[in-house]
Amino acid sequence: MTSTSSESTLIAEQLRRAFDGDAWHGPALLDLLQDVDAATAAAKPIADVHSIWELVLHIAAWDGAARRRLGGEKFQPEGLANFPLVPKPTEAAWRKAVAHAKRTHDLLVKTVAALPESRLRERVPGKKYDFYHMLHGVVQHELYHAGQIAILKKALRRG
Repeated sequence: MTSTSSESTLIAEQLRRAFDGDAWHGPALLDLLQDVDAATAAAKPIADVHSIWELVLHIAAWDGAARRRLGGEKFQPEGLANFPLVPKPTEAAWRKAVAHAKRTHDLLVKTVAALPESRLRERVPGKKYDFYHMLHGVVQHELYHAGQIAILKKALRRG
């Protein structure tokens, strides 16, 4: 990124890095998912903790929520909108879930990159914070869950 990049472009790049490579902290989300199969994704090696699959669906739900909010909608994912149900754990269903998360994320990155910088300080519909705060929160949210996925993978290898 050059010094002439807009703040929106810089945030979009951070979103992209958290999800799909070149993350400063370590492996990005898609890197962590490369060797995960359906059985691993659906497994619950730690009691009362979401599975990898549930976390992937949840991340996609929040990427979608951010786009809806950027579109002017007052939206708060709750219940199954927040943590969608995992379908029967087949390889095809798992690949579909990952592809959906990637598509949803890519659309968010594209939307943020095209966002006029002036919109970053606008208030999120129905919230007390602005889009700048929300978008940085989305990056943090993805990294938080990527860390959980890394721990779940380690727990499954030891189990």
